[in-house]
Amino acid sequence: MLSDPLFAAFLSFTLVFVATPGATTAVVVRNALDGGRRAGFFAALGAACANATHATVAGLFGAALVRLWPGALGAIRLAGGAYLAYLGARSLWLAWRGEAPLVAALTEAHREAHHRSWREGLAVNLLGPATLTFYLTAVPTFLGPSWPSWAYAVLAACHVTMAFAMHSAWVVALDRLRGVVRHAGPRRVLGAATGLALLALAARVMR
Repeated sequence: MLSDPLFAAFLSFTLVFVATPGATTAVVVRNALDGGRRAGFFAALGAACANATHATVAGLFGAALVRLWPGALGAIRLAGGAYLAYLGARSLWLAWRGEAPLVAALTEAHREAHHRSWREGLAVNLLGPATLTFYLTAVPTFLGPSWPSWAYAVLAACHVTMAFAMHSAWVVALDRLRGVVRHAGPRRVLGAATGLALLALAARVMR
């Protein structure tokens, strides 16, 4: 299986998929800039947990879910778009008030702030239709007919690991910019830009 060209094709396809910035990347980046490296990693970990959940649901119940509820992906898309719109509106509101999105949480307790980062990474990825669609439509096409029964789990593990590594790379790179955004002016600009980006993503997801 590992030496099969089909597996190499899956890795190449998945690399492009995880390297393309989307809603989850935006949330991870925002947490990294606002709360630091640990907050960014917690958001990335939440996204990884969501990816593992999507893989499990699609592997065990995906076909039955789509058959019994044809509008499942549409419902997930609407919920995800609504959540992105909420995050975007919240970022704009806090930017208008002159606060970074996580400043209030960080002044309470680092643990709660990190839990919030994890929840945001989890929620934005769970409510995004792209990953579930990836597992329902793309992954099965890369399963070789002679591959063992556990091949799906290997492909899912590769995707989850690659996505977490990519999000972690964003965290490490952007952690160095935190010194710039500690000042009120850049922080408000960043918050407004993040809010507008999330609202644009929400509109695209709900289209």
